[in-house]
Amino acid sequence: MNQHRCDRISKTSENEWAVILAGGDGTRLKSLTRHIAGDERPKQFCSVLGHGTLLEETQNRVALEFAPPRTLYVVNRAHENYYMPILSCQSPENLVVQPRNRGTAPAILYSLLRIAARDPQGVVAFFPSDHYISDNEKFMAQIRTALDTAHKRPDRVTLLGLEPESPEVEYGWIEPGRLIHRQFKVFSVRRFWEKPNKMLAQVLQLRGCLWNSFVMVGQVQTFLGLVKRAVPDLYDAFAAVVSSLGGPDETEAVRKLYSRLPTIDFSSEVLTESPSSLAVMPVYGVTWSDLGSPERVMRARASMELTHRQLLYA
Repeated sequence: MNQHRCDRISKTSENEWAVILAGGDGTRLKSLTRHIAGDERPKQFCSVLGHGTLLEETQNRVALEFAPPRTLYVVNRAHENYYMPILSCQSPENLVVQPRNRGTAPAILYSLLRIAARDPQGVVAFFPSDHYISDNEKFMAQIRTALDTAHKRPDRVTLLGLEPESPEVEYGWIEPGRLIHRQFKVFSVRRFWEKPNKMLAQVLQLRGCLWNSFVMVGQVQTFLGLVKRAVPDLYDAFAAVVSSLGGPDETEAVRKLYSRLPTIDFSSEVLTESPSSLAVMPVYGVTWSDLGSPERVMRARASMELTHRQLLYA
């Protein structure tokens, strides 16, 4: 990263935070990761695409726009042997260590409360750690636009939607509504379509619907409001441990909390219940994949090789 970018990030983005979600168990890709790594590590701690681990690749991508002191990592204690070699240089206050995996909703809420305790007026972007993105610079430029949108439209959480390359049946889709911010080309969200059949996916692609990347940007308080309205029991359960966050009792308080939490998915339990509080920003010109199957990994590798050849002969 050049010095100009470092200075800009450190001086002008003091309320902007990134959260890298790295707490999944990676069960869908276990057959491939076991072959690559020779052990049971989840995919985010594995060199799936032949370079660094997926977590390191996400870390490098996020660092193009966010300062390391304002980048949090959500992990699970059961994976400590895998994440500590990568995150050993991180401050302990930037590691959101869950006692166990209880789905994306608790992971997101826990990290939001951690940020709110340090910066109640913060703006946050969430990044899954198991994605392939063909052009990090171009993608993070869209994140910059989404951050600017969050400052101007604090009432909305903005999702990044990818231009579909095929009628994919394993992805969630977002149907855009009306244009709500002309400068940033941001649309309202009409509705979500989760894993449609092939015929419906073809219709969605023709209608201009977008793949849901699960990359989200918004004000911390706006995110907290979404959770509180959609899953109040979860919000109230975490509210009981807020006073412990950052203190010596946090680990034990959170352990007891997670022991009685159900598994809750943020997409199905929060996002789909809150379309009027969301916006979607289309991302064009970037190849993206959720690396959830060996077939997608192979396609991502082929895309990387094609891009490399194009650069060589450009």
